Amino acid sequence: MDVNRDFTSEVAVVGGGPAGLVCAIALKTAGVEALLIAPPAKPDHRTTALLAGSVTALETLGAWQACLPHAAPLKKLRIVDDTRRLFRAPEVFFDAAEIGLDAFGYNIENRYLMAALEARAAALNLPRIGAPALAINPDANGVAIDHADGKVRAHLAIGADGARSLARGAAGIGTRRRSYPQTALTLNLAHDRSHDDTSTEFHTESGPFTLVPLPGRRSSLVCVLDPSRAAEFAALSDTALSVEIERRAHSLLGTMRVEPGRGVFPLAIETANAFARARVALVGEAAHVVPPIGAQGLNLGLRDGATLAEIVADARRQGLDIGAPDVLARYDEQRRADVTSRTVAVDVLNRSLLTDFFPAHGARGLSLYLVDRIGPLRRVLMREGVTPAASQPRLMRGEMV
Repeated sequence: MDVNRDFTSEVAVVGGGPAGLVCAIALKTAGVEALLIAPPAKPDHRTTALLAGSVTALETLGAWQACLPHAAPLKKLRIVDDTRRLFRAPEVFFDAAEIGLDAFGYNIENRYLMAALEARAAALNLPRIGAPALAINPDANGVAIDHADGKVRAHLAIGADGARSLARGAAGIGTRRRSYPQTALTLNLAHDRSHDDTSTEFHTESGPFTLVPLPGRRSSLVCVLDPSRAAEFAALSDTALSVEIERRAHSLLGTMRVEPGRGVFPLAIETANAFARARVALVGEAAHVVPPIGAQGLNLGLRDGATLAEIVADARRQGLDIGAPDVLARYDEQRRADVTSRTVAVDVLNRSLLTDFFPAHGARGLSLYLVDRIGPLRRVLMREGVTPAASQPRLMRGEMV
C-alpha cells in the first residue's frame, strides 16, 4: 500500500515502553513505515520476568543478545503457603526441565531491557519524535497526532502509552476496572545465599511475597501488602527494611541488603472494552492492567505488540487499509481470549488469598495439591503458562513478521 503524501507515516506508535518498542521494531523489520512518538524513557529499577515466548520474540528481533548479560534464568518455581490459616496448601515445585526447557524465562531489570530495545530501534533507523503526544484525533481516513514539536498524520495509531492512555480516550474506548485493597512494594536486593535460579512465591494473607532471581546473588522482590502496612514498609530505612524482608523470607537467601530504588503502587485490574477502534489499536497497559502476579503483565503486552505487528504487516502485503475496521476487529478477536483468561486467573488467585471464606482456602489448597501430585496436569499448566498454545504470534515462534 502506497503512503499518501498527506501522511507522515503508515503507523504511528504512541508510547515508548517495551510493548510499543517491540511493535514498532517488528513493523519496521516487516517493511511497514512506522514512527515512534515518545519522550526518552525514565530511569526504572523494576524488573520483568520475560517468559520463554517473549525471549524468543526478542531473539527474533535481534534485541536479546544485548539483554542476556543482564538477565537471570528462571529454571524453577517454588510456591509456599505462608498463611496462618487452618487449611494450608502443600509446597509446590515447578521445574522447566520437566517440559524440556532450560528455563521458564529470564528476569531482567527494565533499564537493561529498554536499553537493548532502544539500541535495536536505533540500529534499524526507526524514526522517532522524542516528545509526548498532546492530542490524537482519528477520522475516517487516518489519525492526526499533535505533539510538542508539531503534528503528524498516520493511517493507524498504536496506543502504547500506558494505563492513562491518551490514545484509548481518543478512540472513545472505556475500561472495566476493579481495585484491590492492596499495595505492591517493589525493589531489588542482594543476599548472601545463592537463589539457584529459583523463583520463590510465598502466599500470605495480604497477597504474594515473591523473590525472583537476578544475576549473581541478587533478586527482585514484589511484596503485596495492605496499604497502611505498605506505607510503613516504604518508610523504613534500608537496614530495617532488609531485616524485615529477610524475616518474611524465612532467611531462605540469608542476610539481605536492599538496593536503592523502591516502587510503591496500588493494585488493580483494568481491561479496555475494546482493544482497537476508530483507527487506534491498543497494546500493553493501554489495553490491560494486571497485578504483578504470575509474570503476566508485560508478557501479555509483548504478545499484543507482536500480534498487532503481524496483522498489520499481513494487511499491508494484501494491499488493504491497515486501519480498516475489519483489520482492527481481527486484532481485538485474537487478543481477547488470551487477555481475559490470564486476567481471570490472576484475579481468582489473588482474591483466594484475601478472602476469609474457608471453602476458598480449601479449593486453592486442593488445586495446588493436585498440581503437585499429577504430573501430566502440572506439565500442561507449565506449558500453557510459558507458551500459550492459542495465542503465540509468529515472533514468539521464532519467525519474522
